[in-house]
Amino acid sequence: MKTSAVAEEKELDASPILQVVNVSHSFFTKKGAVLEVIRNMSLDLYYGEFLGVVGQSGSGKTTLLKIMAGLIKPTDGKVLYKGKAVNGPTPAISLVFQEPVLFPWLTVLENVMLALKRVENISKEEMKIKAQSFLDMVGLSGFENSYPGELSGGMKQRVVLARALVTNPDVLLMDEPFSNLDPLTAVSLRREIDLLRQHETLPPSSVLLVSHNVEEIVELSDRVLVLTSRPAQIAGEVKIDMGKPRDRRSPRFYEYVDAIFTLMS
Repeated sequence: MKTSAVAEEKELDASPILQVVNVSHSFFTKKGAVLEVIRNMSLDLYYGEFLGVVGQSGSGKTTLLKIMAGLIKPTDGKVLYKGKAVNGPTPAISLVFQEPVLFPWLTVLENVMLALKRVENISKEEMKIKAQSFLDMVGLSGFENSYPGELSGGMKQRVVLARALVTNPDVLLMDEPFSNLDPLTAVSLRREIDLLRQHETLPPSSVLLVSHNVEEIVELSDRVLVLTSRPAQIAGEVKIDMGKPRDRRSPRFYEYVDAIFTLMS
């Protein structure tokens, strides 16, 4: 299977919407030792692209997403959103974590409305209407007054997705959001996210999905970046030239899976 750089059309016709430029990051352990997690990494996420990032557990994928979302300042390098430095969280970039983080004392609707508190010039009534519309979009009509403890794992992740999308972000970053779901729920949610991304009038414009599940990455991504083990660097990339929806049983699908596993090994 041939590995490829970004599609020629995107190279010629589009500038990156989000860029990681020479980013390195290290943590200090409790004993004072330096733990290098990411080393001199650069990557581009293009407008309208579904970019997959795959690597083994502990390779720094979650740290990379937090840096891209403005939640962590890198030790070196920078992140650019539409050419401007990302120096903190912004409604334009949403991040969905592996574990659905919801406030148990708030209703489903109130949990989604929380994201709109950062938006200027919006009334509480407008917040309610917008939050309800995104709950409807992710299939949670009728559950707006429920509490997180009354929901299944898949429903909680849908609430988190609605909260991530309600600010109309240009970029959606996802950290293994399907890994704790049962297989049927994961399939359903993957399809819904991909359909939302392809809808021109709905957010987000671009998606970056981090996972260690290679089949999941091949099913969804336009392009895949493969990370090395820690400290994370880019080992290579694969452009997925298949239409959607993709048949996981096709020989071509597994050619891409094999190509990615080869880069990981």
